[in-house]
Amino acid sequence: MKIETMDDLFLNELKDIYDCEKKLVKALPKMAKAVTSTELREAFQNHLEETKGHVQRLEEIFQHLGEKASASKCEGIEGIIDEGEEMMDAIEPSPLLDAAIIAAAQKAEHYEISSYGSCRTFAQELGRNEVVQLLDQTLKEEKQADKKLTQIAETRVNEDATRVGSSRGAL
Repeated sequence: MKIETMDDLFLNELKDIYDCEKKLVKALPKMAKAVTSTELREAFQNHLEETKGHVQRLEEIFQHLGEKASASKCEGIEGIIDEGEEMMDAIEPSPLLDAAIIAAAQKAEHYEISSYGSCRTFAQELGRNEVVQLLDQTLKEEKQADKKLTQIAETRVNEDATRVGSSRGAL
């Protein structure tokens, strides 16, 4: 897609985040299955349902714009998911793996926060008020998911992860 106008850029970004969300719908169940923390598993399962809602909300946005919902390959999220899968292969199920998965998930959340923030700003500039509120709602949910992951990491997982392999000595 050739990008020559702000409308083109906005549509390009929407297609990117649409692909991102669809990829996360596939990745979140794997992450939930891999973790040992019940609280973290539940957070991923809850966010999976939210993410499915994000896909539907994006489809609604495309409809408002008179566009067919379509995705363009989101290289950014592919890299983040690949890194997470490498951690799942490299670390045995443990609080250490939970900490690694939280880190990967927060990278994904930050990517989404950046994308939705940009899209919302573009929509505002373009006077697409019918979609600003939809984008803002998703942006708030992504920020809340990131906050929840931080809370889980800081209240239990990271502390438990520091004890994994501590018998090997200091680094």
